Amino acid sequence: MKLRLYTYAEVNRDLSGVLTVAQERGAVAIRGPDGRAYVLQPEPTLNSSPLDIPGVDLDITTEEIVQIVREMRGDPLNEQPSH
Repeated sequence: MKLRLYTYAEVNRDLSGVLTVAQERGAVAIRGPDGRAYVLQPEPTLNSSPLDIPGVDLDITTEEIVQIVREMRGDPLNEQPSH
């Protein structure tokens, strides 16, 4: 898809319209006063908290994690019965 090219003056006159087009088309190009071109594209919309991060598959069970934490804490509930 070819980017819609705006001049610096057009952006100054109608920034809101340029942002709307960038949202609809995915990106727009802006020619600056120095002649260089810039691409403006919206950031993806977050449907969740910015603190949400993808999980990591460690191939470990919840019970194993609890066991490790208890060992690190010196948890008395972690004591294995002696034979």
